[in-house]
Amino acid sequence: MNNNKTSRRKFIKNLGSGVIGSGIILKTIPAKAAQEKEKTATLSPELQAGKIKISLKVNNKPISIAVEPQTTLVELLRDHLQLTGTKISCNQGECGACTVILDGKAVYSCHMLAADAHGKSVLTIEGLLDGEKLHPIQEAFIEKDGFQCGFCTPGQIMSAFALLMEHPNPTDEQIDQAMSGNLCRCAAYPNIKESVKTASLKM
Repeated sequence: MNNNKTSRRKFIKNLGSGVIGSGIILKTIPAKAAQEKEKTATLSPELQAGKIKISLKVNNKPISIAVEPQTTLVELLRDHLQLTGTKISCNQGECGACTVILDGKAVYSCHMLAADAHGKSVLTIEGLLDGEKLHPIQEAFIEKDGFQCGFCTPGQIMSAFALLMEHPNPTDEQIDQAMSGNLCRCAAYPNIKESVKTASLKM
């Protein structure tokens, strides 16, 4: 009889422990879920939407922004930062209308992701201005009629800028090579070349 009572007591005691244990488990699961929900809630709406955060300098100004992973550099400049001087033409990295300076080098901004510019410095056509004063290259393009429709001109000027930073007194061959990646549908090439030469003297 005593043995039976002991067995029943043990059984009830063990059963009670099991129920309590289950209660602890059931309380822990919602707690973890709440923690995960709270963790997600701390993310910005942009990051929750699958965007990535990048930081860079644009025209010497620090920029921190969340963009979609597939956003190109030219889309970042034009659509997000309203720097519309950089043009989109072929959108295939062939015509040079979208040329900007990335860490001192001329690049096609339509042909690289904005994420690839993270931690780097970008200079656009707007960044050449000193207040309202034109850069010597911009002045030279006006003086020598280095444009007709003007659509490719920002890219031409940025390529010329990269060239003159590397070669202040470029040869004809160096000019031809540096500017070969920029197409002008108006065929203003002789005047563009003269504009670059004049800019080298001004600088």
